[in-house]
Amino acid sequence: MRRDSLFFHADFRRLWAGDTASQVGAFAGHTVIPLLAATVLAATPFQMGLLTAAETVAFLVIGLPAGVWVDRMRRRTLMLRADFVRAALLLSIPVAWWAGALTLTQLVVVATLVGTATVFFDIAYQSYLPTLVGREHLLEGNAKLQASQSVAFLAGPGIGGGLVQLAGAANAVLTTGLGFLTSALCLLRIRTVEPEPERHEDAKLLPQIAEGLRFVFTDTALRSIVACTATANLFNGVFVAVEILFLNRDLGLSPAAIGLVLATGGVGGITGAIFANAITRRIGQARSIWLVPLLTWPFYLLLPLAAPGWRIGLFPVATMIAGFGIIVYNVAQVSYRQAVCPDRLLGRMNASVRFVVWGMLPLGGLLGGVLGEPIGIRGTLWVAVGGETAALLWVVFSPLRKLRDLPSEPIAQPVG
Repeated sequence: MRRDSLFFHADFRRLWAGDTASQVGAFAGHTVIPLLAATVLAATPFQMGLLTAAETVAFLVIGLPAGVWVDRMRRRTLMLRADFVRAALLLSIPVAWWAGALTLTQLVVVATLVGTATVFFDIAYQSYLPTLVGREHLLEGNAKLQASQSVAFLAGPGIGGGLVQLAGAANAVLTTGLGFLTSALCLLRIRTVEPEPERHEDAKLLPQIAEGLRFVFTDTALRSIVACTATANLFNGVFVAVEILFLNRDLGLSPAAIGLVLATGGVGGITGAIFANAITRRIGQARSIWLVPLLTWPFYLLLPLAAPGWRIGLFPVATMIAGFGIIVYNVAQVSYRQAVCPDRLLGRMNASVRFVVWGMLPLGGLLGGVLGEPIGIRGTLWVAVGGETAALLWVVFSPLRKLRDLPSEPIAQPVG
């Protein structure tokens, strides 16, 4: 193993361990909380859509100003605060359950506030990585962090579904809260001194927001990537709104079996994370962004064909193959964004991208909840996978298709 590998970077290992713990807790929660709503509180498709929207609506509401605030603060400190807030909020759910006072309203409120803390954590985390490891290690760093996300995607639903089966859905939420506490403890051990952010006491909020948006939408490659990811996320929100209901009610799976089916889909993500760096270097960063999705995302169309019996297997097979493509795409496009953005704009750039692409998730969740009533769960699933597959057309028919590699140095931008 090369001595310049991030395996030998102690502070990156701490960030990596903390991110893994946080992701496992988060993905367990993505299974546990909808199961709690669906099985214990008997939520309707519209209520499930509302809960799905609540998890990500903060990206739409405060995503843009959050980027300005992240650029004004030390990012590790902000990540620590977000972890502690998320842990406290999620631990309130089992407390309310033990007291016999848990309601769907509390789940929606907690999901909204946890999502707000996640906005700050995610923007700070993506802006912190270049400072911690240097731009020359971004591909490797993002590949390793995506591997953590894929392991969490694999293990989290299985852990969550198993705990729901054994201890009940409300008690299983403890896993998510403890995951965020573990993440905070790992971040506390990072020793690298983060530079003091630039101070612009007289800088106004709206011009700074506009500068971040201008950077994202004046770059042709970034614009195509954002459009692709935003479209995919809109229809992923539709998918998530009915996914648990489809597995539980249409396929008749138990909570433990749902966790297992969702977990097996993570195998593709882990494989994608392991090989993302090698694939990107072999075929080029631009091709990794459009060619890999073209070859893998159409497998989403198998998902609505799943049915009781052997056809249940179509669900994990489709998510494994499509998940492989998503992770390779993410490693390539996130590394590109971080590499070409000047340090002073990282928070606002990431916030602008997140505002657009994650802002689509709550809209998709609400759309999924609305569609689930008149056209049914399976019909809504067809709408979701059709839209997710069509999203790749943004990058396939963009200038990226004529390139092999993309710039790896910051794009010069005027200060404004």
